[in-house]
Amino acid sequence: MASTVPSVPTKLVDVEVATTARRGVPAVVLAATGPALGPGGDGIDVSDLTGKAGEAVRHDETWTLGVGTGTPADYRTAGASLVRALSGDDAPKTADVLLTPDFDADKVRAFVLGAALGGYRFKVTGEDGPKRVGSLRLITADDGFEEVLTSAALKAHVLATATSLTRDLANTPSNVKDPRWLATTAARLADRVDGLSATVRDEKWLAQQGFGGVLAVGGGSARPPRLVELTYGTTGPHLVFVGKGITFDTGGISVKPADGMHLMRTDMAGGAAVISALLAVARRRLPVRVTGLVPCAENHVSGSAYRPGDVVRHYGGATTEVQNTDAEGRMVLADAMAYAVQNLKPDLVVDVATLTGAMKVSLGLRTGAVFSASDEIAANVVAAGANVGEQWWRMPLLEEHVSAVASEIADYKQCPPGPGGITAALFLQKFAGDVPWAHLDIAGPARSEKIYDEVVAGATGFGARTLVELAEKYSR
Repeated sequence: MASTVPSVPTKLVDVEVATTARRGVPAVVLAATGPALGPGGDGIDVSDLTGKAGEAVRHDETWTLGVGTGTPADYRTAGASLVRALSGDDAPKTADVLLTPDFDADKVRAFVLGAALGGYRFKVTGEDGPKRVGSLRLITADDGFEEVLTSAALKAHVLATATSLTRDLANTPSNVKDPRWLATTAARLADRVDGLSATVRDEKWLAQQGFGGVLAVGGGSARPPRLVELTYGTTGPHLVFVGKGITFDTGGISVKPADGMHLMRTDMAGGAAVISALLAVARRRLPVRVTGLVPCAENHVSGSAYRPGDVVRHYGGATTEVQNTDAEGRMVLADAMAYAVQNLKPDLVVDVATLTGAMKVSLGLRTGAVFSASDEIAANVVAAGANVGEQWWRMPLLEEHVSAVASEIADYKQCPPGPGGITAALFLQKFAGDVPWAHLDIAGPARSEKIYDEVVAGATGFGARTLVELAEKYSR
C-alpha cells in the first residue's frame, strides 16, 4: 500500500541522451505543424494529425508527438503531454524519442523540463498510486552532439527537480506541514548536498534576536515559528533569497472567508521556491555565494494572536503599525530582510512570496510580478524567467504612494492605502535599505486549478527555476 502522505521529494522520470535506440522500446516520432508534418514514416498514416504541440497519438508500438512550431513552450508542452500519455493504464512506461536533425540544446532543455514535470503527481491516499513513467531516451543521430545535449538534459532535470520539490513542499497538507516540519525537512534535504549547510532557529532564538514580525504572526498558533538559513558558497557575488514560509494562513483575527481557505497550505510557496533553488544551485556547483532565508510561521486565530492596532518591533528596531493580520507575509519577510541587510552583506536581496491578491487581479494566474528600483535587476529577473519557462512582468514602485507607508504611531504602516501589490512592495522596500533588491509576488502563478503545459493542478512550483537561473547569471 502507498504511504498516507507522499514522500518528499517526488521521484521524476529519468531522461538520457543516446545515439542508439533500445530494442523492444516504443519509438516516438516528432511532428511539427504545417507542411513539415508530411505523410509519416514506416507506413504510419498521419493525415489526420495536426502536429499541434502536445498532440500524442499511439500507432501500435509507435507514437507521433506534435511539437507545434518548435518554440521552447511547444517543446515543454510536448514533453509533458508525452509523459502523461505514457502514464495511461495500458501504455508503456518508457519510450525512445527520435530527435530531428535541428534539435539543439535549448530544445532539449525545454523538452526534458516538460517531460520531467508533466507527469508530476501528489496525492494523499491509502491506495497504491498509478505506475509512473520510468525513463525516456532521446535519440540523436549526431554522436558528436551527444555530450552537448546530455549537458542540456542534466541542467533541465535539475531545474525540474527544483520545481517538483517546490510543489511537494507547497502541496503537503498543513496538518503535517507546520513550521518545524518545513524547517527540518529543508535541513534534512540540505544535508544530502555537498557544499550546502542549514541552520534552523527556534522561537527562543527569534525572541532573543528581536524577530518581532515572525513572533507576532506565529504567536496565535500552538506550533511555534522557525527561521531556516541555508548557506552555499564562499566566493563570488553574495545573493540572498528570502522566501515567505507561512505554513497555513487563516488570516488571524482578520480571518479569511471559508471559501478558498483550504488553499492556504500553499502560502509558503515562496519559501519552498527558495529552499529548492538553494538545493539546485548547490547541485550545479555554481561559482556564486547564495544564502536562503525562510521565516516559517502559522498564522492562526487564538487568544495569543496578534491584533489590528498592535505595534510590532522588527529585527533591527523598526516598528510597524498592524492594520490587517491577514497581511502577515510582509511582517515575516521584513524581519528576514532586515537580518540579511544587517548581518550578511549581500550584493542582492530577492524576496519571493504569495503576497497579495491584488497581483492576481493585475496579472492573472500565470505571470509573476517583479518590483525593483533597478532597471537592470528587473530585466535580469524577467530574462532569467524567460530562459526557464516562467513569465514575469515588471510593476512600478509609484513615488506618489511612498508617503502612505509612514505611520503616525509607528515607523511604518503594514497596509498603506492605494494599489495593494504596489504598496506592499513599497513597505518591503523599507527593509532592503541601500542593498539592491527585487520583490517577486507569485500569488497568481503559485497555484493552478487545472493542467496546462508542464503545469499540473495544485502547487505549480513557480519561481524556483527563475531563482536558479538568476544565480547562474550572477555567477558568470
